[in-house]
Order: sequence, then C-alpha cells, then structure tokens
Amino acid sequence: QLVQSGGGLVQAGGSLRLSCTTSGFNFMSYAMGWFRQTPGEEREFVAAITWSGGGISYADSVKGRFTISRDNSKNTVLLQMQSLKPEDTGVYYCAAEYRLNQRFSAAQDDYDYWGQGTQVTVSS
Repeated sequence: QLVQSGGGLVQAGGSLRLSCTTSGFNFMSYAMGWFRQTPGEEREFVAAITWSGGGISYADSVKGRFTISRDNSKNTVLLQMQSLKPEDTGVYYCAAEYRLNQRFSAAQDDYDYWGQGTQVTVSS
C-alpha cells in the first residue's frame, strides 16, 4: 500500500512537498518513482530513485527544481518541489518498482504498486 500526502494549491514560484508512505512490502527491494498526469494526457515520468538512494533521475522539465529522496527507515519517499510553474499542475502519483539492482525505470508499466494520487495546482 502506498499512501500519499501533501500537494494542494500554490502560486507560481512557490514550493510544495509530497510524501508517500508505504507498507505491505519490503521497501528496500523497490525503486521508487513519481509520475504526474493532466486531463487528457498520458501519465508522465517525473523522478525516480534507486532502493539505496544512490541513483536518481529527473525529467528534464523538473530538473533543478524538484528533489526526490527516500528514508528507508520510515518506508517513505518524498518529492520536494520548488519554483513551481503552472505547467506543473496535475495529479501526482508515487509508485514502487521491484528492482534489486541500482537501476529504475521511467516507464509506468514497469511499476508494481501505485499511490492514490494527489492534486497539485499551480496558479499563475
């Protein structure tokens, strides 16, 4: 189970933090990712982190503004979002990919578990 919190409404240039707390599986056997979706669009990759936290990747659109991190002692993954833009608006999902090596996927079909989604709205 993945339970998300955070999100909401913020003005452009503001910050938000998303949290995803997991249970029911061995968190350290999974890479974690964040995806987002806007109405009428495909779900897109935002960021991912390996099980150890040693490998991280971001979509070009959020690089330098978003930070993904994980706390394996708390089975939690975070997405810190700064300098938000209206185009960051969407429903954000955390996801878990079974992956024992130091890699991860940017493809949503490779992920095994998903959070419930949380709305992020950035006003101009």
